[in-house]
Amino acid sequence: MSEESAAGVTRDARQDYLARWPTGAKLFLILSIALLPLALIAVFATLRVTQIADTELRSHLRVAAAESSRSISIELVGDMTALRVALDALSLDPGNAPSCARVQGVFAQQAVSGAEFAIVDARGRVICGRQVAGAREMRAEPAVSGTAARFIANRGLALRVSGDDRGLSGIAYFPKKFLSKIGQPSGFSSEYGATLVDDDDRLTLVPLARERTLERREAIREDLGIADLALEMQVRSAPIGSPLILALALPLLMWAAAAAIAWFVVDRLLIAPLRSLRSSIAAYAPGDEPDMTLYRALPAQELRDLGDTFRALSRTVAVHEAGLAEGLVRQTKLTREVHHRVKNNLQVISSLINFHARGAKSPEASQAYNSIQRRVDALAVVHRYHFAEMEENRGVSMRSVCGELASNLRATAPEHMHIGIGLEIDPLYVTQDVAVPVAFLITELVELAMTCDAAAQLRITLRAAPEPDRALLRISSRALIDNDCLRDGLKNRFGRVIEGLTRQLRSTLQHDPMTGVYEVKIITIDSD
Repeated sequence: MSEESAAGVTRDARQDYLARWPTGAKLFLILSIALLPLALIAVFATLRVTQIADTELRSHLRVAAAESSRSISIELVGDMTALRVALDALSLDPGNAPSCARVQGVFAQQAVSGAEFAIVDARGRVICGRQVAGAREMRAEPAVSGTAARFIANRGLALRVSGDDRGLSGIAYFPKKFLSKIGQPSGFSSEYGATLVDDDDRLTLVPLARERTLERREAIREDLGIADLALEMQVRSAPIGSPLILALALPLLMWAAAAAIAWFVVDRLLIAPLRSLRSSIAAYAPGDEPDMTLYRALPAQELRDLGDTFRALSRTVAVHEAGLAEGLVRQTKLTREVHHRVKNNLQVISSLINFHARGAKSPEASQAYNSIQRRVDALAVVHRYHFAEMEENRGVSMRSVCGELASNLRATAPEHMHIGIGLEIDPLYVTQDVAVPVAFLITELVELAMTCDAAAQLRITLRAAPEPDRALLRISSRALIDNDCLRDGLKNRFGRVIEGLTRQLRSTLQHDPMTGVYEVKIITIDSD
């Protein structure tokens, strides 16, 4: 099979499969496919609006984080620069009181908020300022060039700058309250969180509590330019809550609801009434009166019109059925009348033949009349059984015909003849066109046997043949064995008649001259 043929077969199979779907299922599928793009567009629009809101929020957060980090960086860099200047001056002259006074002036404003500083020597003695929180931890760390940072017990930030080889160092402490105050962005109304980050260490300046489990946040990190410190700011974005879930699910729910409602409406207004109307039509029988309450209850006017049309059609059918029934009654009466006339005519003919036979002046004439009467009786038997079986339309019963025919042949045989007829007949039925030549054929062969043997004994059998709708008729007798009488009878009297009857049966008559058997196949129509 070629690829095109295989594709055609697959396409036809798919079309047949879809054609078997209920109309409601097809409608639901079509509406689902048609409305799904609209639902997806609505979902995409909702997601896009959410993304735009997140982008706008991230932009505001970036501006606020830059402002906060710049404010904190300026403050810390300025303070630590003043501390380094004083540290350098004291490294050259430990008694340089003006340098210490200047740095104290710089930290005077921050001191109100808890900020402190100290310049200590190698043994930890305070040269300038006063002892600050975290000074011991900062001095325990190895000296590094530049500025070092350390978070003190989640309370604040300590910064350290180192001096020359004499071991002087400057330490400044900034509480987180002070840092959060100077890092507060201006004009930023959203609730935010701020955290200082130093590698893996974190100092929370402004906490941002988590309000729900599926809370979404936007975060921005800005470097301060001091040590490895960075400021991380967070704000809450649009949460994954009921409004967002509803906004995303509502288009899909509307899509499913629209398809389901459309299917429900069509099923209730069209499909279900059509099924009810179809059931009513399927249950209709000629003579029934359609239920008008069912048709009036149909929801659609078109369906009610269809019900009225069927009701009018049923009335027309009922009228025609009544006419056909009346015609059938008349036809049956006429057929019975014809049957009675034919039967009476055959009886009249038989009576006339019998009358002339009794008045015959020679035995040969009387025998001729009897022979004619036997053929008339054979025709009468077939006619009677054909009419008896006509109303059941089963054909002519060969068992009944052969039985009565054999009785008539024995009864009408001359007194000096003592013939015997044995029957083995299966319950088979044939048409009248087959029954008449079979009855005449049996009569002719019995007559032939009686002519050759006054005490002829015959056996007539009828059995179903192996072929369908065929039967084998077999007539056997010693009187039918080949002899001069048989040949003379076939040549001068019976041969042409038997040959003509065989042609009517559309078959071939087989004769076995050694056993005296005649066989012919006939057509049957039914059997018990």
